Amino acid sequence: MALNDSVAFVTGGNRGLGAQFVRALLEAGASKVYAAARDPRTVTAEGAVPVRLDITDHASVLAAAEQAQDVTLLINNAGILTPTSVLEGDLDTYRLEYDTHVLGTLDVTRAFVPTLARNGGGAILNVLSVLSWASVPYQAAYCAAKAAEWSVTNSLRVELAGQKTQVTALHVGYMDTDMIAGLDGVEKADPADIAKIALEGVERGQLEVVADAFPQQIKAGLSLGVEALYPQFAQA
Repeated sequence: MALNDSVAFVTGGNRGLGAQFVRALLEAGASKVYAAARDPRTVTAEGAVPVRLDITDHASVLAAAEQAQDVTLLINNAGILTPTSVLEGDLDTYRLEYDTHVLGTLDVTRAFVPTLARNGGGAILNVLSVLSWASVPYQAAYCAAKAAEWSVTNSLRVELAGQKTQVTALHVGYMDTDMIAGLDGVEKADPADIAKIALEGVERGQLEVVADAFPQQIKAGLSLGVEALYPQFAQA
């Protein structure tokens, strides 16, 4: 789909990658960009339309969708990251991760699907992660939720093909955002670059955008078995 003259809705559009999506869309000629956040006063991009949205609150989701009836591009970007371990992590945190990345994203998508259909089909971009494909024990809740979100994204792609809604998945590694500001020793991509790569993929009609080197490496190892993704077992 063409970004020029599109009407976009970006969840988590107030900071990090979401804020970069908002700016990139405006620069690409989008006629309107809704930037959604729990507190719309935190949206700073000039020209954006702030919208109040908590993706884990169904009433909030319905209200936001009702406000934005002209949307042709939905970007499901809002998310959280908790350092929740696989054995000792609190199960309530697992539920929060799942409620946010899986059920929250799905709720927003369901709310906007009729709008996209009325407006010609449009497109959906779901922000996933390299950790949709590989897990780390100290972020196990996030990894599990992102893997489930990837599965839901694939189901949506098939289900929405009939109404000509393109569904694109973005797989990205670590980015230089507040979410992982405390994580040292890893290479972090510029979120402005990632936003542009992802939007170029949407415009080209790509179903999957593997944005940087880390997810490209992990994807290449998926067909090689567990030992390729977790070298400690190959060594054993």
